[in-house]
Amino acid sequence: MPSKSKKTEKKIFVLDTSVILFDHNAIFCFEEHDVVLPISVLEELDEFKKGHDSKNYEAREFIRTLDKITENKDFTNWIPLNGAEHGNLRVIMDVSHKGLDAEKVLGRKMDHRIINAALNIQDLEPSKTTILVTKDINLRLKAKALHLRSEDYLTGKVKDMDALYKGKSVVENFSSQTLSKLYTQKSIDIDEVLESNPDFIAYPNSYYVLKSDQSSGLAYFNAIEQTLDHVEKRNVYGIKPRNAEQAFAIHAILNPNIKLVSLTGVAGTGKTLIALAASLEQRRDFKQIYLARPIVPLSNKDLGYLPGDAKEKINPYMQPLWDNLKLIKNSFSDRDNEYKQLEAMVEKEKIIITPLAFIRGRSLAEIIFIVDESQNLTPHEVKTIITRAGDGAKFIFTGDVGQIDTPYLDEQSNGLSYLIDRAKGQDIYAHVTLEKGERSDLANLANKLL
Repeated sequence: MPSKSKKTEKKIFVLDTSVILFDHNAIFCFEEHDVVLPISVLEELDEFKKGHDSKNYEAREFIRTLDKITENKDFTNWIPLNGAEHGNLRVIMDVSHKGLDAEKVLGRKMDHRIINAALNIQDLEPSKTTILVTKDINLRLKAKALHLRSEDYLTGKVKDMDALYKGKSVVENFSSQTLSKLYTQKSIDIDEVLESNPDFIAYPNSYYVLKSDQSSGLAYFNAIEQTLDHVEKRNVYGIKPRNAEQAFAIHAILNPNIKLVSLTGVAGTGKTLIALAASLEQRRDFKQIYLARPIVPLSNKDLGYLPGDAKEKINPYMQPLWDNLKLIKNSFSDRDNEYKQLEAMVEKEKIIITPLAFIRGRSLAEIIFIVDESQNLTPHEVKTIITRAGDGAKFIFTGDVGQIDTPYLDEQSNGLSYLIDRAKGQDIYAHVTLEKGERSDLANLANKLL
């Protein structure tokens, strides 16, 4: 895809169905270059337009957009896209007219018809570079094997994962005098901190493990007050933080000035458990607590294949959230008020566990919304969820960016990585990367070796 900072010769980008299902606005993301849609893509989109999943929504939105753009126009010829900064759009047939025929070489398949469409436009427009854009890595490899240039769709993709914001850092050789004062006063003006620690980097809403030659402590840079605040290890609804990272995560969720929190980490680091327990600690401050996760069916089977009604179909996918709720409940005796309160909250729907597809179009005010396994969302889906936020809402995204269960997403292009990369530095956003596994020695061994 072209760089926004550098104009190149005009190109033609041929879009695969996977790109449209990833981002229905994709045709507007290629600057002054031309965009081609194979007729096969429109055929595939027709199959995706029915349903409640995000891909169905993307298909419907794209079809509406295309209908508006092409109204009273013949889009088998070039038609201009909106605005002078965009190129032209055209739908191309996918039957090879001359030269190489991908279906003859690779077999009759929709992907190969899309390759044929790209080869056709390459023959028709020899003065321009033709590039097939697809989220399907196997299709990219096939195209390259047929000497057709192919690229991933890079909009919303994090370029450098090694530099992805972690939200926390260890500061060595911190002034023991400043650290002692932090313990005593609980909060110090950042200018005073920088005076005695000129190398200290105060990044908005970042967390720090401060180490002096005599002691260590946990701290947080309050971007709104411009202070370095002491972070205490605080128990939340029966759950005790087992390490500094978990203490940071609890602090971020309990902070009333932070409206958007993301937690990443491998299995067993306590992301979902901490998010739920810290949310329950604030149950009196919010009307409801929502727990949601994207449904990623196994073996690409739709939910319709499962027996039962809608609730019975989704329950297996929601079970990990119920397990975390049960773990918190069982940390109390059934005679404790907390135990009874938790049961009453579920019964009165103060706690709601739901698939993400059920919240589209709603406005969510005065609620805490926890999105689990959010690495399986696209950047557009993350944006759609956050734009549901009404007054007094707090959103928490948890997930492991190294464990993607959705086709066409990877460590760089998933919505959670995108959120962290784009939202870092904002006054109402905080992120913590959890790295220490606390589930069991066996789970830690699996994360390390397998």
